[in-house]
Amino acid sequence: MIKAVLFDMDGVLYDSMPFHARAWFETASNHQLISTPEDFYLFEGRTGESTINELYQRTFQRNATDQEKEFLYKEKADLFNTYNNGNPMPGASDVLRKVKEHGLQVVVVTGSGQHSLIEKLNHDFPGYFEREKIVTAYDVKYGKPHPEPYLMGLEKAGVKPGEALVVENAPMGIEAAVAAGIFTIAVNTGPLDDRILKEAGANLLFNDMKSLSNEWDKLMKEMN
Repeated sequence: MIKAVLFDMDGVLYDSMPFHARAWFETASNHQLISTPEDFYLFEGRTGESTINELYQRTFQRNATDQEKEFLYKEKADLFNTYNNGNPMPGASDVLRKVKEHGLQVVVVTGSGQHSLIEKLNHDFPGYFEREKIVTAYDVKYGKPHPEPYLMGLEKAGVKPGEALVVENAPMGIEAAVAAGIFTIAVNTGPLDDRILKEAGANLLFNDMKSLSNEWDKLMKEMN
């Protein structure tokens, strides 16, 4: 019996990944760090610290210092805030409405460290989210693809892995959810090939959130 749905945020609830990728790539390029724009779709779900260390290891064969991490992450965050239009993902509200109609808990599991996260979610999706059921970069020691974020999401919801679903758009997020033992639905809202999300372990794949909303009632009937 499904009791909770754990949602990633960027690329699932918000159409924000193009702006994250642009901000990361520009920041990396400004500091001569080796990267491609696609890297940041593949890295999605990591904490900012983990992403910066990955770039430093690739370029300089070492982790970034605390000062370097703080400086680069601020630069990236400032660029993202400049570019981001804040638009919710088309179809996200429809999925949330379906989830609520079925009486399921809603949990957000994100690698984001935005301090104003709950205010933004409640502004754009009023009535769906509680602070006690949000996992952010500040709550975990290990980011995705480690299962810790999704295990913490289960704990916050008070459910077992078999009583939850995950909705993810990123390969590392899918890997994290699968490692936590949760049935995982991939929604490919970015530029990556479907194959990458399937190889990460997704149980089902949809091309957008609206398609998932259209199939939600059927999915719940089959699973319950």
